[in-house]
Amino acid sequence: MEHLLYIALLTAAGTLAGILVGAIPGLSATMAVAILVSLTYGWDVTSALAVIMGIYQGAVFGGSITACLINIPGAPSSVITTLDGYPLAKRGEGGIAIGWACTESFLGGLIGILALWIGTPLIARIAIGFAPQDYFLLAIFGILLVGSFAEGSFGKAMFTASLGIVMGLIGLDLITGMPRLTFGSDLLVKGVDLVTAILGLFGLSEVLFQLYQNSSAHVIQRVGRVVPPLNLLVKYLPLTLRTSSIGILIGALPGVGGPIASLMAYDHAKRTVKNPSSPFGEGAYEGVVASESANNAAIGGAIIPMLTLGIPGDAVTAVIIGAFQIHGLRPGPMLMAETPELFNMIVLSLLFATFFFLIFGILLIKPFIKLVSIPQNILLPPIIFITVIGAYAINSSLIDVAWMSFFGILGFVFKLYKFPIPPMVLGLVLGPLIDETFRRTMISYRGNFGDLLGAIAVSPISLSVVALMGVTFYMMLRKPGKATSK
Repeated sequence: MEHLLYIALLTAAGTLAGILVGAIPGLSATMAVAILVSLTYGWDVTSALAVIMGIYQGAVFGGSITACLINIPGAPSSVITTLDGYPLAKRGEGGIAIGWACTESFLGGLIGILALWIGTPLIARIAIGFAPQDYFLLAIFGILLVGSFAEGSFGKAMFTASLGIVMGLIGLDLITGMPRLTFGSDLLVKGVDLVTAILGLFGLSEVLFQLYQNSSAHVIQRVGRVVPPLNLLVKYLPLTLRTSSIGILIGALPGVGGPIASLMAYDHAKRTVKNPSSPFGEGAYEGVVASESANNAAIGGAIIPMLTLGIPGDAVTAVIIGAFQIHGLRPGPMLMAETPELFNMIVLSLLFATFFFLIFGILLIKPFIKLVSIPQNILLPPIIFITVIGAYAINSSLIDVAWMSFFGILGFVFKLYKFPIPPMVLGLVLGPLIDETFRRTMISYRGNFGDLLGAIAVSPISLSVVALMGVTFYMMLRKPGKATSK
């Protein structure tokens, strides 16, 4: 009982921090989790994951606060919420807009957690039967997800992913134990630390970019009523169930995530709702319902491929994989078989976080609004300090601080020239995995490609992975452009 209370308190702290981070334009859940991963190096894994799950859930909801009040989404998954949330605020219903976002995030989060709880063990049991070529196909599938992370330019996404793959191969060869790409330097033998890279790419780079932009937003202070009417919650429940289901399915496709889930859910609402409360785009409650229920349900969906296949469902779960690795864990089917209690703890933490952000969102909305209006010249220096300390704490080494600074500057340049950063993280994670699985597969089939293709053709699991790759590629071709032109 005491341990359960301890996990609940950690999750509450993480959720509160996540809401604040998500509500501040420019800061993201990915950045918050990246910083936290380095700080939890010496923690036990359950405590670390409890806080991380709280931040994840809280930040996705927190992005809707500024999306509704100042038309600036605090998180990418809240972009679509601006379409109807901000018009509601302009006509004096900012509190109701946030209330809808909070309650629908709560309902969507619960539905996503239910899907995670039911679906993950089933997929993990299937994944235990994977042959060597299945792991290789999954690794190739992961590279295919680069298109999902592309922000307008597939070529730029491929460049950053390729750079990540090359940098991920620096260090000792996983098969032979020989150094590679070290150029004779002992400093490179250990390779690039994933957490250090993530800390620089998502932490320091974001601070540098915010300082470069030197922008500030003024939050509307008057919000009015917050809690939506119960009769309307019941009325929109069928829509919530449909859009949450969309969020789960899209979230479970690795690399797609909340932004696309909310966009497709919004499109579904526009096509199916006959008589909206207002025209869509002019303050329709249904628009906020669709967007916020889908992007929070996508959290449960995104964690499924991370736990069962070791493939990140979105940018945040790519960072969470780093958290697993620094605690000596490797996400995948064997993780589910060897440590089922860890899965139960993740589900429980997500459940706690969902209830906590409902409570915090309803009761503390006015203090949140004052806090998110803190000037950047006060907010950013502590973030730089935490980032540097976090990088040093990983191995108590200034080399890691230097690596973090390098990746921070590199990430800043990427942001400046609109090169997407998540594909580089994907490359860092999947580069060694592709190398190892390909070589182990070829060893298994003695270098005979004919035998490899024959094994794929008769394996239901291999064919299923190939089919999943085809579906994902098809969705990439149909992927909408920018979610909004606002």
